[in-house]
Amino acid sequence: MQEHTLATGALFGLDPMWLATTILIATYAVIISERLNRAIIALIGAMLMIMAGLLTQEQAIAGIDFNTIGLLVGMMIIVSITRKSGVFEYMAIRAAKIVKASPAGILAMLAAVTAVASAFLDNVTTVLLMVPVTLAITEALRVNAYPFLFSQILASNIGGTATLIGDPPNILIGTLVDLSFNQFVINLTPVVVITLLVHLASMHLIWGRKLVAAADARHHVMGFDERKAITDPRLLKQAAVVIACVIAAFVSARFIGLEAGTIGMAGAAVLLLLDNVGKSAEEQSHNVTLVFNEVEWITIFFFIGLFVVVSGVEHAGVLDLLAHQLIQLSGGDMVLTGVGILWSSAVLSAIVDNIPFVATMIPLIKAMAPAFGGPEMIEPLWWCLSLGACFGGNGTLVGASANLTVAGIAERNGVPFRFLRFSKVAFPLMLLHIAICHAYVMLMFF
Repeated sequence: MQEHTLATGALFGLDPMWLATTILIATYAVIISERLNRAIIALIGAMLMIMAGLLTQEQAIAGIDFNTIGLLVGMMIIVSITRKSGVFEYMAIRAAKIVKASPAGILAMLAAVTAVASAFLDNVTTVLLMVPVTLAITEALRVNAYPFLFSQILASNIGGTATLIGDPPNILIGTLVDLSFNQFVINLTPVVVITLLVHLASMHLIWGRKLVAAADARHHVMGFDERKAITDPRLLKQAAVVIACVIAAFVSARFIGLEAGTIGMAGAAVLLLLDNVGKSAEEQSHNVTLVFNEVEWITIFFFIGLFVVVSGVEHAGVLDLLAHQLIQLSGGDMVLTGVGILWSSAVLSAIVDNIPFVATMIPLIKAMAPAFGGPEMIEPLWWCLSLGACFGGNGTLVGASANLTVAGIAERNGVPFRFLRFSKVAFPLMLLHIAICHAYVMLMFF
Protein backbone atom coordinates (compact mmCIF):
# COMPACT_ATOMS: atom_id res chain seq x y z
CA MET A 1 0.00 0.00 0.00
CA GLN A 2 2.81 2.37 0.84
CA GLU A 3 4.58 1.71 -2.45
CA HIS A 4 1.36 2.49 -4.34
CA THR A 5 1.09 5.81 -2.48
CA LEU A 6 4.66 6.70 -3.38
CA ALA A 7 4.07 5.87 -7.02
CA THR A 8 0.77 7.69 -7.47
CA GLY A 9 0.49 10.17 -4.59
CA ALA A 10 2.13 13.56 -4.61
CA LEU A 11 3.95 15.60 -1.98
CA PHE A 12 1.64 17.36 0.54
CA GLY A 13 -1.39 15.85 -1.21
CA LEU A 14 -0.90 17.99 -4.34
CA ASP A 15 -2.51 16.87 -7.59
CA PRO A 16 0.01 14.51 -9.32
CA MET A 17 -0.83 15.83 -12.79
CA TRP A 18 -0.21 19.46 -11.86
CA LEU A 19 2.91 18.65 -9.89
CA ALA A 20 4.43 16.50 -12.67
CA THR A 21 3.56 19.14 -15.29
CA THR A 22 5.14 21.89 -13.16
CA ILE A 23 8.39 19.91 -12.78
CA LEU A 24 8.45 19.18 -16.53
CA ILE A 25 7.85 22.81 -17.53
CA ALA A 26 10.39 24.09 -14.98
CA THR A 27 12.97 21.59 -16.26
CA TYR A 28 12.40 22.65 -19.87
CA ALA A 29 12.46 26.35 -18.99
CA VAL A 30 15.87 26.13 -17.33
CA ILE A 31 17.23 23.96 -20.16
CA ILE A 32 16.10 26.57 -22.70
CA SER A 33 17.57 29.43 -20.64
CA GLU A 34 21.02 27.73 -20.81
CA ARG A 35 21.84 29.18 -17.38
CA LEU A 36 22.88 25.74 -16.14
CA ASN A 37 24.24 22.68 -17.90
CA ARG A 38 21.35 20.63 -19.29
CA ALA A 39 22.60 17.40 -17.70
CA ILE A 40 22.46 19.01 -14.25
CA ILE A 41 18.90 20.24 -14.82
CA ALA A 42 17.68 16.89 -16.17
CA LEU A 43 19.11 15.05 -13.17
CA ILE A 44 17.57 17.57 -10.73
CA GLY A 45 14.23 17.20 -12.52
CA ALA A 46 14.52 13.42 -12.14
CA MET A 47 15.35 13.78 -8.45
CA LEU A 48 12.30 16.01 -7.92
CA MET A 49 10.02 13.45 -9.60
CA ILE A 50 11.14 10.83 -7.06
CA MET A 51 11.25 13.08 -4.00
CA ALA A 52 7.80 14.50 -4.81
CA GLY A 53 6.36 10.99 -4.66
CA LEU A 54 5.47 10.82 -8.35
CA LEU A 55 7.81 7.85 -8.92
CA THR A 56 9.38 5.20 -6.75
CA GLN A 57 13.10 4.60 -7.21
CA GLU A 58 12.29 1.31 -8.94
CA GLN A 59 9.91 3.04 -11.36
CA ALA A 60 12.50 5.72 -12.07
CA ILE A 61 15.13 3.13 -12.97
CA ALA A 62 12.61 1.21 -15.07
CA GLY A 63 11.88 4.45 -16.94
CA ILE A 64 15.48 4.72 -18.16
CA ASP A 65 15.86 3.08 -21.56
CA PHE A 66 19.25 1.40 -21.30
CA ASN A 67 19.00 0.23 -24.90
CA THR A 68 19.22 3.86 -25.98
CA ILE A 69 22.04 4.57 -23.51
CA GLY A 70 23.97 1.50 -24.71
CA LEU A 71 23.61 2.50 -28.35
CA LEU A 72 24.78 6.06 -27.69
CA VAL A 73 27.80 5.05 -25.59
CA GLY A 74 28.78 2.26 -28.00
CA MET A 75 28.70 4.48 -31.09
CA MET A 76 30.57 7.27 -29.29
CA ILE A 77 33.36 4.83 -28.39
CA ILE A 78 33.54 3.51 -31.98
CA VAL A 79 33.78 7.06 -33.38
CA SER A 80 36.33 8.09 -30.74
CA ILE A 81 38.67 5.27 -31.75
CA THR A 82 38.06 5.62 -35.51
CA ARG A 83 38.82 9.35 -35.55
CA LYS A 84 42.39 8.62 -34.37
CA SER A 85 43.12 7.08 -37.78
CA GLY A 86 42.62 10.44 -39.56
CA VAL A 87 40.02 9.09 -41.98
CA PHE A 88 37.67 12.05 -41.61
CA GLU A 89 40.38 14.59 -42.42
CA TYR A 90 41.25 12.43 -45.45
CA MET A 91 37.63 12.54 -46.66
CA ALA A 92 37.40 16.33 -46.33
CA ILE A 93 40.68 17.04 -48.15
CA ARG A 94 39.84 14.51 -50.86
CA ALA A 95 36.43 16.12 -51.37
CA ALA A 96 38.06 19.56 -51.80
CA LYS A 97 40.52 18.24 -54.36
CA ILE A 98 37.84 16.44 -56.38
CA VAL A 99 36.26 19.82 -57.20
CA LYS A 100 39.67 21.37 -58.00
CA ALA A 101 39.51 23.58 -54.88
CA SER A 102 36.61 25.58 -56.31
CA PRO A 103 34.94 27.43 -53.37
CA ALA A 104 31.45 26.69 -54.70
CA GLY A 105 32.38 23.06 -55.25
CA ILE A 106 33.92 22.74 -51.80
CA LEU A 107 30.79 24.31 -50.26
CA ALA A 108 28.70 21.53 -51.80
CA MET A 109 31.17 18.68 -51.28
CA LEU A 110 31.84 19.35 -47.59
CA ALA A 111 28.10 19.58 -46.93
CA ALA A 112 27.56 16.29 -48.78
CA VAL A 113 30.36 14.56 -46.83
CA THR A 114 28.93 15.93 -43.58
CA ALA A 115 25.45 14.64 -44.44
CA VAL A 116 26.69 11.15 -45.31
CA ALA A 117 28.89 10.95 -42.21
CA SER A 118 25.99 12.15 -40.05
CA ALA A 119 23.86 9.24 -41.22
CA PHE A 120 26.22 6.86 -39.42
CA LEU A 121 27.75 9.02 -36.69
CA ASP A 122 26.36 11.28 -34.02
CA ASN A 123 25.79 14.77 -35.47
CA VAL A 124 27.90 16.48 -32.82
CA THR A 125 30.78 14.10 -33.45
CA THR A 126 30.51 14.64 -37.20
CA VAL A 127 30.77 18.42 -36.96
CA LEU A 128 33.58 18.16 -34.40
CA LEU A 129 35.51 16.19 -37.01
CA MET A 130 34.60 18.31 -40.02
CA VAL A 131 34.76 21.89 -38.71
CA PRO A 132 38.55 22.06 -38.03
CA VAL A 133 39.29 20.77 -41.54
CA THR A 134 36.77 23.21 -43.03
CA LEU A 135 38.41 26.11 -41.22
CA ALA A 136 41.84 25.04 -42.49
CA ILE A 137 40.59 24.80 -46.10
CA THR A 138 38.73 28.14 -46.03
CA GLU A 139 41.76 29.83 -44.46
CA ALA A 140 43.97 28.46 -47.23
CA LEU A 141 41.46 29.65 -49.85
CA ARG A 142 41.16 33.03 -48.09
CA VAL A 143 37.34 32.91 -48.20
CA ASN A 144 34.72 33.53 -45.51
CA ALA A 145 34.19 30.33 -43.50
CA TYR A 146 30.65 31.23 -42.36
CA PRO A 147 28.74 29.90 -45.43
CA PHE A 148 30.64 26.59 -45.25
CA LEU A 149 29.94 26.12 -41.53
CA PHE A 150 26.30 27.20 -41.89
CA SER A 151 25.80 24.69 -44.71
CA GLN A 152 27.40 21.90 -42.69
CA ILE A 153 25.11 22.54 -39.71
CA LEU A 154 22.02 22.07 -41.85
CA ALA A 155 23.57 19.13 -43.72
CA SER A 156 24.43 17.31 -40.49
CA ASN A 157 20.84 17.51 -39.25
CA ILE A 158 19.43 16.53 -42.65
CA GLY A 159 21.80 13.58 -43.13
CA GLY A 160 21.35 12.35 -39.57
CA THR A 161 17.63 11.91 -40.21
CA ALA A 162 18.21 9.05 -42.67
CA THR A 163 19.08 6.30 -40.18
CA LEU A 164 18.34 4.96 -36.72
CA ILE A 165 21.79 5.97 -35.44
CA GLY A 166 22.18 9.30 -37.22
CA ASP A 167 20.44 11.65 -34.81
CA PRO A 168 19.51 11.37 -31.10
CA PRO A 169 15.76 11.87 -31.79
CA ASN A 170 15.87 8.88 -34.15
CA ILE A 171 17.75 6.81 -31.57
CA LEU A 172 15.00 7.61 -29.08
CA ILE A 173 12.20 6.81 -31.50
CA GLY A 174 13.82 3.63 -32.81
CA THR A 175 14.69 2.13 -29.44
CA LEU A 176 11.57 3.17 -27.53
CA VAL A 177 9.14 2.25 -30.31
CA ASP A 178 11.05 -0.80 -31.59
CA LEU A 179 11.57 0.43 -35.15
CA SER A 180 14.47 -1.20 -37.00
CA PHE A 181 17.47 0.30 -38.76
CA ASN A 182 16.01 -0.88 -42.09
CA GLN A 183 12.66 0.79 -41.44
CA PHE A 184 14.37 4.15 -40.96
CA VAL A 185 16.43 3.76 -44.12
CA ILE A 186 13.49 2.64 -46.27
CA ASN A 187 11.03 5.24 -45.03
CA LEU A 188 13.23 8.30 -44.51
CA THR A 189 16.26 8.10 -46.83
CA PRO A 190 14.33 9.08 -50.00
CA VAL A 191 13.07 12.38 -48.54
CA VAL A 192 16.46 13.02 -46.92
CA VAL A 193 18.19 12.71 -50.32
CA ILE A 194 15.65 15.05 -51.95
CA THR A 195 15.97 17.59 -49.12
CA LEU A 196 19.77 17.44 -49.20
CA LEU A 197 19.78 18.20 -52.94
CA VAL A 198 17.45 21.16 -52.34
CA HIS A 199 19.75 22.31 -49.54
CA LEU A 200 22.84 22.13 -51.75
CA ALA A 201 21.05 24.11 -54.48
CA SER A 202 19.92 26.70 -51.92
CA MET A 203 23.45 27.11 -50.59
CA HIS A 204 24.77 27.64 -54.11
CA LEU A 205 22.13 30.29 -54.85
CA ILE A 206 22.65 32.11 -51.54
CA TRP A 207 26.45 31.93 -51.30
CA GLY A 208 28.17 29.48 -53.64
CA ARG A 209 27.91 31.41 -56.89
CA LYS A 210 29.42 34.49 -55.22
CA LEU A 211 32.43 32.74 -53.70
CA VAL A 212 35.74 33.44 -55.43
CA ALA A 213 39.27 32.32 -54.54
CA ALA A 214 42.58 33.46 -56.03
CA ALA A 215 44.41 31.01 -58.28
CA ASP A 216 47.38 30.75 -55.90
CA ALA A 217 45.08 29.97 -52.96
CA ARG A 218 43.37 27.18 -54.90
CA HIS A 219 46.75 25.83 -55.91
CA HIS A 220 47.75 25.77 -52.22
CA VAL A 221 44.70 23.65 -51.33
CA MET A 222 45.38 21.31 -54.25
CA GLY A 223 48.81 20.80 -52.71
CA PHE A 224 47.35 19.24 -49.54
CA ASP A 225 48.32 15.58 -49.27
CA GLU A 226 45.31 13.67 -48.00
CA ARG A 227 47.41 10.54 -47.51
CA LYS A 228 49.31 12.27 -44.70
CA ALA A 229 46.01 12.66 -42.86
CA ILE A 230 45.89 8.88 -42.33
CA THR A 231 48.01 8.58 -39.19
CA ASP A 232 47.23 4.92 -38.42
CA PRO A 233 46.44 2.74 -41.47
CA ARG A 234 46.17 -0.42 -39.34
CA LEU A 235 43.59 1.15 -37.04
CA LEU A 236 41.69 2.47 -40.06
CA LYS A 237 41.34 -1.04 -41.49
CA GLN A 238 40.27 -2.46 -38.14
CA ALA A 239 37.72 0.32 -37.60
CA ALA A 240 36.36 -0.08 -41.15
CA VAL A 241 35.76 -3.81 -40.58
CA VAL A 242 34.10 -3.24 -37.19
CA ILE A 243 31.87 -0.43 -38.50
CA ALA A 244 30.86 -2.56 -41.49
CA CYS A 245 29.96 -5.43 -39.15
CA VAL A 246 28.02 -3.10 -36.84
CA ILE A 247 25.99 -1.68 -39.74
CA ALA A 248 25.38 -5.21 -41.08
CA ALA A 249 24.16 -6.20 -37.61
CA PHE A 250 21.82 -3.19 -37.49
CA VAL A 251 20.41 -4.18 -40.89
CA SER A 252 19.86 -7.81 -39.80
CA ALA A 253 18.95 -7.06 -36.15
CA ARG A 254 15.50 -8.66 -36.44
CA PHE A 255 17.00 -11.89 -37.78
CA ILE A 256 19.85 -12.20 -35.29
CA GLY A 257 17.66 -11.20 -32.35
CA LEU A 258 19.86 -8.39 -30.99
CA GLU A 259 18.84 -4.92 -29.86
CA ALA A 260 20.57 -1.77 -31.15
CA GLY A 261 22.21 -1.10 -27.77
CA THR A 262 23.78 -4.55 -27.69
CA ILE A 263 25.10 -4.16 -31.22
CA GLY A 264 26.61 -0.74 -30.48
CA MET A 265 28.29 -1.89 -27.27
CA ALA A 266 29.55 -5.10 -28.92
CA GLY A 267 31.16 -3.11 -31.72
CA ALA A 268 32.73 -0.75 -29.17
CA ALA A 269 34.11 -3.66 -27.13
CA VAL A 270 35.65 -5.37 -30.19
CA LEU A 271 37.25 -2.14 -31.46
CA LEU A 272 38.60 -1.40 -27.97
CA LEU A 273 40.14 -4.88 -27.95
CA LEU A 274 41.73 -4.45 -31.39
CA ASP A 275 43.06 -1.00 -30.46
CA ASN A 276 44.72 -2.26 -27.26
CA VAL A 277 45.84 -5.84 -27.90
CA GLY A 278 49.61 -6.21 -27.71
CA LYS A 279 50.12 -3.02 -25.67
CA SER A 280 51.43 -2.86 -22.12
CA ALA A 281 49.05 -2.54 -19.17
CA GLU A 282 50.04 1.12 -18.72
CA GLU A 283 49.47 1.91 -22.40
CA GLN A 284 46.11 0.16 -22.35
CA SER A 285 44.99 2.07 -19.27
CA HIS A 286 46.03 5.39 -20.85
CA ASN A 287 44.45 4.49 -24.19
CA VAL A 288 41.11 3.38 -22.75
CA THR A 289 40.96 6.42 -20.48
CA LEU A 290 41.41 8.74 -23.47
CA VAL A 291 38.64 6.96 -25.37
CA PHE A 292 36.22 7.04 -22.43
CA ASN A 293 37.03 10.73 -21.86
CA GLU A 294 35.73 11.45 -25.36
CA VAL A 295 32.34 9.88 -24.65
CA GLU A 296 29.82 12.75 -24.31
CA TRP A 297 28.88 12.00 -20.72
CA ILE A 298 26.89 15.24 -20.52
CA THR A 299 24.58 13.90 -23.25
CA ILE A 300 24.37 10.47 -21.60
CA PHE A 301 23.35 11.81 -18.19
CA PHE A 302 21.03 14.32 -19.85
CA PHE A 303 19.22 11.36 -21.42
CA ILE A 304 19.11 9.47 -18.10
CA GLY A 305 17.58 12.41 -16.23
CA LEU A 306 15.18 13.14 -19.07
CA PHE A 307 13.92 9.55 -19.18
CA VAL A 308 13.01 9.78 -15.48
CA VAL A 309 11.32 13.18 -15.85
CA VAL A 310 9.18 11.96 -18.76
CA SER A 311 8.42 8.75 -16.87
CA GLY A 312 7.11 10.83 -13.95
CA VAL A 313 4.83 12.80 -16.27
CA GLU A 314 3.63 9.57 -17.85
CA HIS A 315 2.90 7.91 -14.49
CA ALA A 316 0.93 10.97 -13.39
CA GLY A 317 -1.45 10.50 -16.34
CA VAL A 318 -0.59 13.79 -18.05
CA LEU A 319 0.34 12.25 -21.39
CA ASP A 320 -2.80 10.12 -21.60
CA LEU A 321 -4.89 13.23 -20.98
CA LEU A 322 -3.01 15.21 -23.66
CA ALA A 323 -3.31 12.33 -26.13
CA HIS A 324 -7.09 12.22 -25.75
CA GLN A 325 -7.32 16.00 -26.16
CA LEU A 326 -5.17 15.93 -29.32
CA ILE A 327 -7.29 13.15 -30.80
CA GLN A 328 -10.44 15.17 -30.07
CA LEU A 329 -8.82 18.24 -31.60
CA SER A 330 -7.99 16.34 -34.82
CA GLY A 331 -11.35 14.58 -34.85
CA GLY A 332 -9.57 11.23 -34.87
CA ASP A 333 -8.21 11.98 -38.37
CA MET A 334 -4.85 10.23 -38.88
CA VAL A 335 -3.78 12.57 -41.71
CA LEU A 336 -4.53 15.71 -39.72
CA THR A 337 -2.77 14.24 -36.67
CA GLY A 338 0.33 13.31 -38.71
CA VAL A 339 0.59 16.69 -40.42
CA GLY A 340 0.05 18.42 -37.08
CA ILE A 341 2.87 16.39 -35.50
CA LEU A 342 5.19 17.16 -38.46
CA TRP A 343 4.74 20.94 -38.40
CA SER A 344 4.44 21.40 -34.64
CA SER A 345 7.54 19.23 -34.09
CA ALA A 346 9.48 21.33 -36.59
CA VAL A 347 8.54 24.71 -35.09
CA LEU A 348 8.93 23.60 -31.46
CA SER A 349 12.25 21.81 -32.16
CA ALA A 350 13.59 25.07 -33.54
CA ILE A 351 12.77 26.72 -30.21
CA VAL A 352 13.67 23.99 -27.72
CA ASP A 353 16.26 21.22 -27.98
CA ASN A 354 14.70 18.43 -30.04
CA ILE A 355 15.88 15.66 -27.68
CA PRO A 356 13.66 16.52 -24.67
CA PHE A 357 10.82 17.37 -27.04
CA VAL A 358 10.93 13.94 -28.70
CA ALA A 359 11.35 12.19 -25.35
CA THR A 360 8.06 13.76 -24.26
CA MET A 361 6.24 13.15 -27.55
CA ILE A 362 6.97 9.42 -27.80
CA PRO A 363 4.76 8.28 -24.89
CA LEU A 364 2.18 10.88 -25.96
CA ILE A 365 1.90 9.34 -29.45
CA LYS A 366 1.93 5.83 -27.97
CA ALA A 367 -1.13 6.80 -25.94
CA MET A 368 -2.95 7.62 -29.20
CA ALA A 369 -2.51 4.09 -30.58
CA PRO A 370 -5.79 2.60 -29.25
CA ALA A 371 -7.83 5.38 -30.89
CA PHE A 372 -6.26 4.62 -34.28
CA GLY A 373 -6.55 0.83 -34.13
CA GLY A 374 -3.35 -0.23 -32.41
CA PRO A 375 0.44 0.40 -32.42
CA GLU A 376 0.97 -0.91 -35.96
CA MET A 377 -1.50 1.65 -37.36
CA ILE A 378 0.36 4.72 -36.07
CA GLU A 379 3.73 4.03 -37.73
CA PRO A 380 3.34 7.04 -40.08
CA LEU A 381 3.16 9.28 -37.01
CA TRP A 382 6.68 8.21 -35.99
CA TRP A 383 8.08 9.27 -39.37
CA CYS A 384 6.30 12.62 -39.04
CA LEU A 385 7.83 13.08 -35.58
CA SER A 386 11.31 12.13 -36.78
CA LEU A 387 11.25 14.43 -39.81
CA GLY A 388 9.76 17.33 -37.88
CA ALA A 389 12.13 17.08 -34.92
CA CYS A 390 15.34 16.42 -36.89
CA PHE A 391 14.74 18.97 -39.65
CA GLY A 392 13.19 21.45 -37.22
CA GLY A 393 16.49 21.54 -35.33
CA ASN A 394 17.86 23.55 -38.28
CA GLY A 395 15.51 26.47 -37.66
CA THR A 396 17.57 28.33 -35.07
CA LEU A 397 20.98 28.23 -33.45
CA VAL A 398 19.57 26.50 -30.34
CA GLY A 399 17.50 23.90 -32.21
CA ALA A 400 20.07 21.10 -32.10
CA SER A 401 23.29 20.34 -30.25
CA ALA A 402 25.34 20.31 -33.47
CA ASN A 403 24.35 23.93 -34.17
CA LEU A 404 25.74 25.23 -30.90
CA THR A 405 28.83 23.02 -31.22
CA VAL A 406 29.74 24.54 -34.60
CA ALA A 407 28.98 28.05 -33.37
CA GLY A 408 31.27 27.59 -30.36
CA ILE A 409 34.21 26.32 -32.42
CA ALA A 410 33.68 29.00 -35.08
CA GLU A 411 33.67 31.87 -32.60
CA ARG A 412 36.85 30.58 -30.97
CA ASN A 413 38.40 30.81 -34.43
CA GLY A 414 37.18 34.33 -35.18
CA VAL A 415 34.06 33.42 -37.19
CA PRO A 416 31.08 35.03 -35.40
CA PHE A 417 27.75 33.16 -35.24
CA ARG A 418 24.79 35.28 -34.16
CA PHE A 419 21.33 33.94 -33.33
CA LEU A 420 19.37 36.37 -35.53
CA ARG A 421 21.79 36.23 -38.45
CA PHE A 422 21.64 32.44 -38.44
CA SER A 423 17.87 32.20 -37.96
CA LYS A 424 17.10 34.75 -40.69
CA VAL A 425 18.39 32.31 -43.30
CA ALA A 426 17.96 29.00 -41.50
CA PHE A 427 14.30 29.29 -40.41
CA PRO A 428 12.87 29.90 -43.93
CA LEU A 429 15.04 27.06 -45.27
CA MET A 430 13.76 24.79 -42.50
CA LEU A 431 10.16 25.62 -43.44
CA LEU A 432 10.97 24.79 -47.08
CA HIS A 433 12.41 21.43 -46.02
CA ILE A 434 9.33 20.66 -43.89
CA ALA A 435 7.09 21.54 -46.84
CA ILE A 436 8.99 18.91 -48.87
CA CYS A 437 8.44 16.44 -46.02
CA HIS A 438 4.74 17.33 -45.94
CA ALA A 439 4.39 16.44 -49.62
CA TYR A 440 6.41 13.26 -49.07
CA VAL A 441 4.41 11.93 -46.11
CA MET A 442 1.13 12.71 -47.89
CA LEU A 443 2.30 10.77 -50.92
CA MET A 444 3.94 7.82 -49.13
CA PHE A 445 2.01 7.29 -45.90
CA PHE A 446 -1.40 8.96 -46.21
